[in-house]
Parts: sequence; C-alpha cells; structure tokens
Amino acid sequence: MSGQNNSIQRRVCARIPTELGDFLLCLYSSDKDDKEHLALIRGEVAAKDGVLVRMHSECFTGDVLGSLRCDCGTQLKQAMARIIDEDAGVLIYLRQEGRGIGLLEKLKAYNLQDDGYDTVDANILLGHEPDERDYSIAALILQDLGVSSVRLLTNNPAKIEMLEESGVAVAQRVQIDPIVTTDNLRYLETKITRLNHLFDLSPALVEGMERRNGAD
Repeated sequence: MSGQNNSIQRRVCARIPTELGDFLLCLYSSDKDDKEHLALIRGEVAAKDGVLVRMHSECFTGDVLGSLRCDCGTQLKQAMARIIDEDAGVLIYLRQEGRGIGLLEKLKAYNLQDDGYDTVDANILLGHEPDERDYSIAALILQDLGVSSVRLLTNNPAKIEMLEESGVAVAQRVQIDPIVTTDNLRYLETKITRLNHLFDLSPALVEGMERRNGAD
C-alpha cells in the first residue's frame, strides 16, 4: 500500500483478547521510518462509511505506567471501550512518542515543565516544534483496511485536517472527555489555549477532580 511517496506493509495480524473484548491486532512496517505501527481492529470495517477510528500516538508514561501528567492512557482506554460498544472500529497506534520528539526528549520536557514552562514552551526550548507528529502512515493503514470515511475520536483539529489531506474523509468528530487531575490540569489548559484542542474544561470536570482528590 503506498501514498504520499511512502509505503506500508501489513506484516502479520493476530487475535488479541482484552479485558474489554476481542480485537484483531495488525502490525505494519513503513519505508518512512524504522518503527512498527499497529492497528487494533474490531468487527468488519472495510467499505463501510463512518467507521469509528482513533489515531493514538504512543505514550509510554501514560499508556503503560498510568502517568497522571497527561490524558493519554485514559484516552486509549476510552477509545477501546467505545469501539467495543459499537462492535466495530479501528484504533491505530502510532509510534511517535511525546508528540513526535521521542521519550528521551519528552522526559527532558517534563523537567522543564516542573520548572514552570508549559508543554509547548518546553518543546520549543529543546529545539522542537510544539507538535511534530505525522498522520500520513495512519491514512495509509486505513486505506489498506478499506476504510475511506471515519468518525474520528479526537479533540485535536489538526488530526482531522491532516487525515483529510491524506485522502481519508472525516464524517464526524467524536469528542473524548478528559479525566482531570491536579497533575494534568495545566497540560489540558495548554492543549486548549495553545494547541487549539476542542474540549471544554467544564466546572463539572474540575469538580470531579476535586472530589477524587478529596477521596484519596
């Protein structure tokens, strides 16, 4: 499968039973990088309109360790649960840690954030763009799976724009509500004010954070 002068290859697929339900996990390689990208698939998705899709960028700290500095781990679980609820959909797991700067640089950025910089300025101070992610491989994976129209689970308008530029129609944006913690509140605020993410830190969400903190 090729596009945008890049190509991907589906190497293998296997059934993956999870606590939420069964998925088919497909591993892809690409000539664009030396990373292995993944597609977690539920049900029949080929040639269907408005397939529920999440493009999720790798976050070791959030996805694996359950870090409260971001909302990545909870977004991953929410997306899997929604796909299970619909009994059809695709979660594409892209190996682009730290908004594309890698784990080493992300941890350096965390140290800068602890010194008072927000997530955008921390990346810039390290010589990076605020967001260096690329979704062209995700578009190629969707095309390989026969998906041309999606309902995209995202709060990030840049994902919609880049996916449509790559030839995949976004029929609808489906919001993912964040789980707010004392450790990620400023990060979420920066997503809204500086990265133009489309969600609202409503009083109810913040009050929920305060109730959880009071219960600890």
